[in-house]
Amino acid sequence: MLRLLQIELFKIFKRPRTFIAFGVIAAIILLIQIALKFGGGEYVGMMMSGLNSTFDAPADQVLNGYFVCYIILNLLLVHVPILVALIAGDMISGEANMGTLRLLVSKPISRTQLLLVKFTAATIYTLLLLIWVALLSLFLSILIFGTNQLFVARGEEVNIISSADVLWRYIAAFAFATVGLITVASLAFMLSAFADNSIGPIVACVCVIIVFTILTQMQIPFYDETIKPYLFTTHMLGWKGFFYVKGEEGITVEGSIENLGGIIRSGLILLGYSAFFLFTAIWYFKRKNILS
Repeated sequence: MLRLLQIELFKIFKRPRTFIAFGVIAAIILLIQIALKFGGGEYVGMMMSGLNSTFDAPADQVLNGYFVCYIILNLLLVHVPILVALIAGDMISGEANMGTLRLLVSKPISRTQLLLVKFTAATIYTLLLLIWVALLSLFLSILIFGTNQLFVARGEEVNIISSADVLWRYIAAFAFATVGLITVASLAFMLSAFADNSIGPIVACVCVIIVFTILTQMQIPFYDETIKPYLFTTHMLGWKGFFYVKGEEGITVEGSIENLGGIIRSGLILLGYSAFFLFTAIWYFKRKNILS
C-alpha cells in the first residue's frame, strides 16, 4: 500500500498543473501583501470607517501580520477549492482517459484499496497546498508586517484579540480549513469515479462550488432557512468562528470562542459529507464495468 501511495504521489507531482496551483497561490498572496504594504493605511481607514464612531486605532497598529493573514484567508479560501478540484477530479477519470485504469484494477489489490490509496494521495496534496497557504499568508506576513493585536471587524463592531491569543487560533482555523478542503476533494474524487475523462468531473465540481458559494453568500431569508444549512460551502466558513470571541464589558476574554458548538457541528457535517462522497465513489467503482 505504501508503495502504491508513493506512485500516486509521483503521478500528482509530475504534472505541471500541480505546481501551477502553488504558483497561483503565491502570486495572489504576494500581490495582496504588496498592495497592503504600500497602501494598507488607506484600506484600514476605509474598512474601519463603517465601525462604531467610538472605535479609534492607529492604522499602523491595525495593519500587522495577523491582520493581513486574516484578509488573505477571506479572499483566498473561496478559490483554493477550485485548485483542489483540478487534481482530485483527475485521480480516477485521468487513468481511464489514458487507458491505464483497466491495468490498475487487474493488479493484486482490491478496488476499494485502490480508491483509498488514490484518495489518500489527493488528501496529502490538499494538505501540502494548505501548508503552502499558511507559510505565505501567515508567516511571510508576520515577517513583512510584524505582529500586534488582531482586529476582526464584525458588522459595526470589532473584536480585538491580543497578540498572545492569536497564533493558536490560526492553527485551529487552518486545521478546520483542511477538513473543508478534504470535503471538496472527496466530491471531485466521487465525480471522477463516474467519468472516463478528466474534464467532466473537474468542470462539474467547480460548477457545484461556484453555485453553492453564491447561495452561501446571498443574504436572502428564504435561502437562509431552507438551503444554506445543508450546503457544505456554508460550513466551510466555520474557520472564522475561531476569531469570534466572547467579551465581558467590552473586554475580550482570552482563549474564548463565541460559538464553539457551532464550529464543532460544522466540522462534523463536513466530515459526514466527505464520508458520503468517498463511500459513494467506492460503491460505484466496485460495480463499474471498466473497459479502458
